[in-house]
Amino acid sequence: MAIVPYTHTTEFDAHLPLLIIGGGACGLVAALAAQEAGIELAVLERDALPRGSTAMSSGFIPAANTRFQKALGVNDTPAEMAADIQRKNGHEADPAIVDVLATRSGPVIEWLAEQHRLPFELVEGFLYPGHTHLRMHATPRRTGEELMGALLGAVETAGVDILTQARVVDLHVDDARRVRGVTLERPDGSRETIGCDALILACNGYGGNPELVDRHIPSLKHALYYGHEGNQGDALLWGQAMGVSTKDLGACQGHGSLATPHQTLISWAVMMQGGIQVNVQGARFSNEHGGYSEQAAKVLAQPDKIAWNVFDERIHASMLAFEDYRNAFEAGAVRRFERLNEMAAGLNLPLAALENTFAAMEQHADQKTVDTFGRRFEPSLLLAPPYYAIRVTGALFHTQGGLEINPQARVLTPQGQALPNLFAAGGAARGVSGSSDSGYLSGNGLLSAVVLGAVAGESAAALLNLKLHSGVLP
Repeated sequence: MAIVPYTHTTEFDAHLPLLIIGGGACGLVAALAAQEAGIELAVLERDALPRGSTAMSSGFIPAANTRFQKALGVNDTPAEMAADIQRKNGHEADPAIVDVLATRSGPVIEWLAEQHRLPFELVEGFLYPGHTHLRMHATPRRTGEELMGALLGAVETAGVDILTQARVVDLHVDDARRVRGVTLERPDGSRETIGCDALILACNGYGGNPELVDRHIPSLKHALYYGHEGNQGDALLWGQAMGVSTKDLGACQGHGSLATPHQTLISWAVMMQGGIQVNVQGARFSNEHGGYSEQAAKVLAQPDKIAWNVFDERIHASMLAFEDYRNAFEAGAVRRFERLNEMAAGLNLPLAALENTFAAMEQHADQKTVDTFGRRFEPSLLLAPPYYAIRVTGALFHTQGGLEINPQARVLTPQGQALPNLFAAGGAARGVSGSSDSGYLSGNGLLSAVVLGAVAGESAAALLNLKLHSGVLP
């Protein structure tokens, strides 16, 4: 991976006005937006089939003031969504970017649904941690794999060109830090060069690069990485080599509920509907309503680096609406017990400690008090037999820090100036989750990928259309 100096003698094998590196949700949405504006482009994807980390996610995208919300009587506004994002990250994110994400979220979701036939639905039944309204939008099966399939169908219908098995290894950059083209490598080692007038980095973060994770997120250096292996920090490394501004490199999305050894994501809906996590000593160790991202490090701090998700028949029945949960159930990850003593014996947990855990929850619910971790227990959500349990561990899903951008998704210098023709979105760009794992509000990853992807595509198209009319790039 390198920055190659561009000179006027440099020749490329081909040329396109716009190139997009990365074929996940971010890159595909950017391509749809730019092509709709009349721009000729190509998406460069390292894999044989575009999937990215999106396909490994739950596929939930938060959005405010959508027709899907209004149809179900949910009154939400971009201002409330922005406030929720900033409250969770401790007001560490760039307010201008937060405002863009919140304001554009609804229109982008409706554009994808109406113009490109993505079958979005509003997820009902529970609020994810930190959200004050129901605003998660997902496809019917509630999987990122289904979301990616819908996006791939949309780009195919739109006629977007995707070059697969095309791993970008070099950026050709001139003295003004204008990207002039890329070198891509094929699986057989052969290389091609493509010139461009603008470039969008949609190649996510550095979660798959152990050296960078150890440097920037040491608390999760031993966490299982549950993201795309191609997230090696290419955008970050290119940006640093070009001398651009980077921010919040310690930010990430972890998850404290990855079934192990099955490696299946268990939705945090289990916790939000009344579930708990206990360690091998039969004790709770945190407020499970604080957020699933910061929960990853808390689970990893427990003996054997595991916990048990404990819930009941009511929650189990509701979770069957999630395909990932059904997969975990069919794989044998979900265990059922008629009584606490059976669960203690079956999971090798000390019965007295488990009974004390349940007694404490009942006491807090009865007395309407808050436990030592800050959680309240509603009597209607207390767990009742039969019980269910899933063995889980903490995982790193993706990083949230990256290249600093302005509200048009243009990459900035440390002095705050926009580079001539470089854009970044999704995990390649600085997100809105603050500086650590605790600022991640549910859905921030796909929010940045999808909404900033659309913004980057529109902004790059506006720049290129200006060139078309004036003859030069500004």
